[in-house]
Amino acid sequence: MDVAEKQNKQQSELHSKLWSMANDLRGTMDASEFKNYILGLIFYRFLSERLVSYIEGKLLNQDKLTYEQAWKNEEYREAIIEDLIKDSDVGYVIEPEYLFSNLIKLIETGNFDISILNKAISKVSESTLGNASQHDFENLFEDMDLNSSKLGRGEKERSKLIGTIMQKINDIDFAFEDTEIDVLGDAYEYLIGQFAASAGKKAGEYYTPQQVSNILAKIVTMEIKDLKNVYDPTCGSGSLLLRVARQKDVKVSAFYGQEKVSTTYNLARMNMLLHRVPFNRFDIYNGDTLENPCEEHMKMKFQAIVANPPYSAQWSADERFLNDERFSNYGKLAPKSKADYAFIQHMIYLLDDNGTMAVVLPHGVLFRGASEGIIRQFLIEEKNYLDAVIGLPANIFYGTSIPTCILVFKKCRTSDNVLFIDASKDFEPGKNQNRLRDEDVDKIINTYKDRRELEKYSHLATMAEIKENDYNLNIPRYVDTFEEEEEIDLDAVQAELERIDEEDKKVTEELNKYLKELGLKELK
Repeated sequence: MDVAEKQNKQQSELHSKLWSMANDLRGTMDASEFKNYILGLIFYRFLSERLVSYIEGKLLNQDKLTYEQAWKNEEYREAIIEDLIKDSDVGYVIEPEYLFSNLIKLIETGNFDISILNKAISKVSESTLGNASQHDFENLFEDMDLNSSKLGRGEKERSKLIGTIMQKINDIDFAFEDTEIDVLGDAYEYLIGQFAASAGKKAGEYYTPQQVSNILAKIVTMEIKDLKNVYDPTCGSGSLLLRVARQKDVKVSAFYGQEKVSTTYNLARMNMLLHRVPFNRFDIYNGDTLENPCEEHMKMKFQAIVANPPYSAQWSADERFLNDERFSNYGKLAPKSKADYAFIQHMIYLLDDNGTMAVVLPHGVLFRGASEGIIRQFLIEEKNYLDAVIGLPANIFYGTSIPTCILVFKKCRTSDNVLFIDASKDFEPGKNQNRLRDEDVDKIINTYKDRRELEKYSHLATMAEIKENDYNLNIPRYVDTFEEEEEIDLDAVQAELERIDEEDKKVTEELNKYLKELGLKELK
């Protein structure tokens, strides 16, 4: 079973369960709200199971005790809390009575009350206060309002509904360590995709399909396998950052990201923890990357940068940014209505000299003029930072059918050419969305790695060519995909028309015989 097939199987199983849970909740609230409950409860189950696995597998392994047994002993209890908070990369405490599995037992015996879950969640955050993990757990469950009247008119109704959802979550085999899908990110995209109209959001702004993530990750890890850090300025659910770490033989020491939407910021932190990234190895910041970049991130340089920014987003383009080191060298700012190049400039500024940056953007960045054209020319002519332009198929992102492209940048390039790849025709058509196959991804990566020229697929453009095109990077200018139409044999066509006409005459004559016998009017 290849990666794509495994993804499809896992996604199908996950989606079936999510749909069932969504049906329980959809009558009371819209998708933008109930997804928070489903994802939050999935995450709480994970935290519970991870905690027990760590305590019983490491701390109590020699003592032959369960977590619940050890907790009853004051000496053991204090040692466990100390280790979880101070000496391990767990960073939180869940008391045995509040473990997800024990809450399920309460539900099954009819003794569950939603106030117990509320208290359990509060205690997770409280256990981190004043400790190194506080930032990563603070307000993590704030989008899951268990007191909302939308869950039911009274506590009894709310308890019953949430209890039903928790039981269904308990039945899912997530296999967190053996999954080819980004569980939370995929669940998020699926829920938004099913109820996009009511949610009013585009999942594509927060989540990047696995195969596209895979291309970006393979590109930025091609030359450096031991990365000191990876950064995503618009990290959404964190799927791109996690995909980098999942590349074969790649080690990532630290993950950095920023996300503007608080709900999605919480999702990214959950996703990091769910994929067993220790709290002290990631730093996700909540805020607008362009207008309010994280101060700590701005002091750093990153070896790998990956991003799928919101396409042609609006930003202030305030004149004060002309004095901002991220933008000052260009003499121009990206237009207010299209922040694409502002994101590029921001990432270029934070890219390490030996690093690689890969970003997904709409095709407009390749050819739009005015200030964008000036910035594009500066990056190519003055800096020689652009390494490759890769055209992707249309309709591979949820929420937009437009074709997109990947731009690859490096600061210390040894070549004076730019590789253009037109991968727009290589995909598996889908009912709602097209999908890149493993072979499509491999073809892109191998072509980029070898910088090969393939007929109607890729071309190494010289600086002279690009200059001749006025720094317009539109892919058809460099990769000729024109297919000559097959010549039409006019004589053969004429002969076929005559044959059809003769056959038509014979059929008409035959029909007229029958019509005459029946005394009906003959055909002309």
